[in-house]
Amino acid sequence: MGKIGVGIIGARFAADLHAHTYERFREKIDLVAVCSKTKESAETFAKKFRIPHVYTDHRQMFERKDIQVIDLCVTTNLHHTMAIDAANAGKHIICEKPLTGFFGDGKTISRKIMMEEALKNASSVLKAVQTNRVKFGYAENFVYAPPVTKLKNLMKACQGTVLDIRAEESHSGSHAAYSREWKTSGGGSLLRMGAHPVGAVLHLKHYEGLMKFGRPIRAKSIIGDVGSLTKMEAFRKEPKKWMVDSWVDVEDWSAALVTFEDGSKATIHATDVSLGGVKNLMSVYMSNAVAHVNINPNTSLVVYSPEGNIFGSEYITEKVETKAGWQFPSPDEDWMRGYPQEMEDFINAILEDRDPISGIDLAYDVVEVIYAAYLSAETGKRIELAKK
Repeated sequence: MGKIGVGIIGARFAADLHAHTYERFREKIDLVAVCSKTKESAETFAKKFRIPHVYTDHRQMFERKDIQVIDLCVTTNLHHTMAIDAANAGKHIICEKPLTGFFGDGKTISRKIMMEEALKNASSVLKAVQTNRVKFGYAENFVYAPPVTKLKNLMKACQGTVLDIRAEESHSGSHAAYSREWKTSGGGSLLRMGAHPVGAVLHLKHYEGLMKFGRPIRAKSIIGDVGSLTKMEAFRKEPKKWMVDSWVDVEDWSAALVTFEDGSKATIHATDVSLGGVKNLMSVYMSNAVAHVNINPNTSLVVYSPEGNIFGSEYITEKVETKAGWQFPSPDEDWMRGYPQEMEDFINAILEDRDPISGIDLAYDVVEVIYAAYLSAETGKRIELAKK
């Protein structure tokens, strides 16, 4: 097979991130087309990344024979329908996380119904991918982050038992309008951010099981809790808000405790109430070793400035409220987070006719675990997952 033709749907932050990543291996791919809701957005994006064709209807783009891969960089509520359309058109799929969810009123609908609908959506994508025999790359960059890749090598070398994992993604809140409501985001901090640490935790236990027993070690039960801390009376009375507080019906704080089939545990935190930049962290406690993964912040470079304007417009790291004081600039943030690695794996999986490291099975399992945590938070009970 020659170069892979890629069509991107979306022209905002995630699409920009993916397109920049493709620049690293243009010898393997052609960016053929971009699709956006408005022609102006599509044309601006196309000009920036030298993309020859623009669309406002994704179905028209799917008709192109020179496109083999559809890259979904759209809001979460559109993932499952567009993924199914792409699979039915015979296109391989790259899909931003999370795979899908429930999209409706977050205030009145029971979490049991939400979980049923979310898993129905996920199952529909899984069926379409399997029926049409297309590859599905689940864009969970934590799986490809260099510290996690190195950790897997160390796990293989030491052969210790993974007993306890603690993982987190937190920051001061998304500025994307779609994130505020359940009908477009499918959930709050637990789904939008928690998908990262949940995906990494599940992947590591799957990897451990395959390495030792020839089968994944899967999640068995979930205990979850959520909160809306920016709605606290004391917080509302504060005159200045340093974090996003305009959530409509989604949570801004979440935690989940996962118990695996082998009895091991994992604790996941995902919050929108954490100042000081993005925290992408994981600690793995094994029977004969301990590993701390610091994707963000990391200490490869530490700088100090007494005033925020000293470094001018130079990028430091995502979502810091000020550039003053001690900072942790990442020399190559995209690489440290695993973005180039994941995209190249997806393209190579198509060229080599194999499954990607992060695929449809992980995407489904993340949805199941997160919505079980939502159900647990509502009922106050441990939720047992169906055996696979």
